[in-house]
Amino acid sequence: IKVEPGDTINFVPTDAAHNTASSYVPDSAETWNSPTGEPFSVTFQEEGIYLYNCQPHMALGMFGVVQVGKPVNLDTAKEQAKTIGATAAMNGDRLSKYLEQVQP
Repeated sequence: IKVEPGDTINFVPTDAAHNTASSYVPDSAETWNSPTGEPFSVTFQEEGIYLYNCQPHMALGMFGVVQVGKPVNLDTAKEQAKTIGATAAMNGDRLSKYLEQVQP
């Protein structure tokens, strides 16, 4: 997902067993962790790459990427993606594949 600073993303769970939580954010950005099964909105103020997950399903590789403006922290996000992906029992390379699609 690519947005601009100040944009809001509304996360809507498909069932009661999902949530959204930040795994990695730019240095000056705020982290988030939504209640399980409830819609949740995040307004992205700081430019850069944000990595997020569904905590109950991290082992399944349920990860995502948000690019806010320019990917000013892309190299660090790629390193974090390797570490985060290594914790998954399956789809551990999902974040790295998503980050390959990031455009300046």
